[in-house]
Parts: sequence; C-alpha cells; structure tokens
Amino acid sequence: MHNIRDILQKKGTVVWSASPDETVLEAIRRMAEHGVGALLVMKDDELVGLFSERDYSRKVILQGLRSQDTPVRAVMSTPVLTISPDATVREGLSMMTENFVRHLPVTDGSGVIGLVSIGDLVKMVIEDQETLIEQLESYLTR
Repeated sequence: MHNIRDILQKKGTVVWSASPDETVLEAIRRMAEHGVGALLVMKDDELVGLFSERDYSRKVILQGLRSQDTPVRAVMSTPVLTISPDATVREGLSMMTENFVRHLPVTDGSGVIGLVSIGDLVKMVIEDQETLIEQLESYLTR
C-alpha cells in the first residue's frame, strides 16, 4: 500500500494559496487559472484555513454574499485537517470520509509540503488494485 509521500512524488508539491484578506473573487480566479478545486489559506507561513469550491457554493452563493466584497477569511473552512506524508493512502481516505472533506494539506515538521485530493487518493488505490490483479494473473498463469 502506498503512502501520501508517494502521491506527492508523482503529482508534485506545488500548492496554491490565498491570503485570508483577499476577496473570494480573487481566490476563485486563482483556482480557475490553476485548475484546482481548493486553495490553502496562508497567513505568512502559517496554514489558517482551506478555501474550496464547496465553501464557495455553500457559504457565498447560497448565503447571497458578493464574491468581490467578501474576504476569504469569512468563508474558509477551519480548523484544517492535515495529514502526514508517511500516512497510508487508506488512512487518508478514512480521514476524508469520516470528516466529509475532499482535500488534505500534507504537513511535516517544516510546515505544509503539499496537498492531496480525494481524486489523488482514489487514483492511487486503483493503481494498487491493478498491480495486484496483474500479479495474481501472472501467478495463476505460471
């Protein structure tokens, strides 16, 4: 079974972020520009929240707030669950399922080193299953 570090080695460690003081509109534009579904909310080097498409739809649109007037800090998700790079993919999926989240920042002793999505984890599980199936087929056809 793979761990979170394996996912980061494949996808990279680039993480897009927003400031808690910038507007939701600015954050949404950055998400669209980079093709991501969530931004870490960072104040200096400290992780203070997570802003996702889900936050936008549920906390901005449904509440009738204006994207150009609302600061990210007003609608970001906090506290932020994080995961260790040494955690297994299965542990990550369990955390996401139990807490109804789709993104987990990856942290180590130095701070944030990446971000994984539920899609990243599911993709790795599928790859693991395909490898296992190939190994079993090879064993059975010897």
